[in-house]
Amino acid sequence: MQADGTEHVDLAELRALLVADRERTSDTIASLGRSFTTIVDATRDTATDDEHDPEGSTIAFERSQTTALLAAATGHLADVDAALGRMDAGGYGRCERCGTPIPRERLLARPAARTCIACASRGR
Repeated sequence: MQADGTEHVDLAELRALLVADRERTSDTIASLGRSFTTIVDATRDTATDDEHDPEGSTIAFERSQTTALLAAATGHLADVDAALGRMDAGGYGRCERCGTPIPRERLLARPAARTCIACASRGR
């Protein structure tokens, strides 16, 4: 424990977690991008009427699901990059809302966390 009552946060360990997460997320984005392209290309090759063709609704669902997953992964990548930026700037590990240190356990579970648990649960 440190003088302020918080546990020591090993920035090197957390940076490694963030870098690994960034790599996995980038790979996921690339894979989802390829899937989306495949879905779009498949719809170009057929005259699919989503309303009347049983395959059309499946293709529309796959396209919608892939788009949502791609948006979520892109957002997560931005969060990881922001956390790495805070780390470089010296502001990593402090709640962006109340300024208190984010507990080590939370950072290990969610290295890109911007808020402490109290602020996250209050939705502040």
